[in-house]
Amino acid sequence: MAAPSLSLHALPGIPLVEPGDDLAGLLGAALEASGLGLEDGDILVVAQKIISKAEGCYLALADVAPSPRAIEIAARVRKDPRHVEVVLSESSQIVREGPHVLVVAHKLGFVMANAGVDESNIDHKDGARVLLLPRDPDGSAAALKARLDARFGVTAGIVVNDSFGRPWRNGVVGVALGAAGVPALVDMVGAPDLFGRAMRVTEIAVADELASAASLLMGQGDEGLPAVLVRGYRRAAPERPAAALIRPRERDMFR
Repeated sequence: MAAPSLSLHALPGIPLVEPGDDLAGLLGAALEASGLGLEDGDILVVAQKIISKAEGCYLALADVAPSPRAIEIAARVRKDPRHVEVVLSESSQIVREGPHVLVVAHKLGFVMANAGVDESNIDHKDGARVLLLPRDPDGSAAALKARLDARFGVTAGIVVNDSFGRPWRNGVVGVALGAAGVPALVDMVGAPDLFGRAMRVTEIAVADELASAASLLMGQGDEGLPAVLVRGYRRAAPERPAAALIRPRERDMFR
């Protein structure tokens, strides 16, 4: 039996995305121009930022009136009170705070820095603004999958990725905010290890691992490579959305 292999291909030529753009059309064109196309079982990892841009998830800071609470928190963490107000509006709980960062529970369930409210890699020519997360990342992934499957006549998967920090470790890694057509979380409980011992607690965050691998090609700065094609990944497991990766609060040992 041949050892498994995996290939990852960044897709060049995707233009800067604007609100209302046909993102599935842009991605399909990039796949065709690359000569790779889209095959059965392929997984396309797409940066959250271009999905948010296409969906128009912008907010102009000039339109934000910070509350007294936001002003108080902003003074402690040394951030723009308007930015803090947006973070609070996107969050259900402040988990930790420190200089220039608020770790919060986003309304979608993610525990993350600044609720994903971001000012980087967006155009500020018409005034300071921020970009928010998509309102339904799994839904966004499903919509892209449906369009691309139809265009290429295949059954593929989509992962929407973003960069998160982690407890206990420095640096950010790619994680999955949304997924469709992939086993985002695989339950290995009861499966045997090499010596026949049944595993008791192991779950594999497949969508996070795919997102992180793709991030190596996407980069974090001015690379301009917001989509990566993953070819060769195979796992016989039920499809699950990225929402399955969110740990319930009662099982979260960090809150």
